[in-house]
Amino acid sequence: MKNFSWGHGIIIALGAFIIFILSMLFLFPNGQKNSEMVTDNYYEEELKYQDVIDAKKRADELQEKPTYTQDANGIKISFPKGYDNSNTTVKFVLNRTDDQNLDVKRSEQLDANQSFLIPSKVLKMGNYTLRLMWTKDKQEYRMDYDVIWK
Repeated sequence: MKNFSWGHGIIIALGAFIIFILSMLFLFPNGQKNSEMVTDNYYEEELKYQDVIDAKKRADELQEKPTYTQDANGIKISFPKGYDNSNTTVKFVLNRTDDQNLDVKRSEQLDANQSFLIPSKVLKMGNYTLRLMWTKDKQEYRMDYDVIWK
């Protein structure tokens, strides 16, 4: 029988490392799941991100902010009661964190109660990011909410 030398130890360690790396590749291929980009035109949106930062800052400075509630009918977005909705356009995007095909994008008009409803029929159970954007008197505002639809 040969003597065990440091050269043999290096070869065994290198072989064990290669086997470890290959086992990680084949045993855990789930790293490729949920790897969709949030948006297809990521780079164009990145260039105008300062506008998003400014819109979020303006929304944070509001005394009363829009809120959302959930019930069996869907997700209701409510603006403050005294909100003057003239010269206001409201858009929202519901980004599904795990499946881009379940995203919901719309423009809405506020009703007499200064609110609108995202109907439950367009929602699937899971996690969403609600991006609420509105323009009032040529000023843009934006708020993001994490929503779990059950």
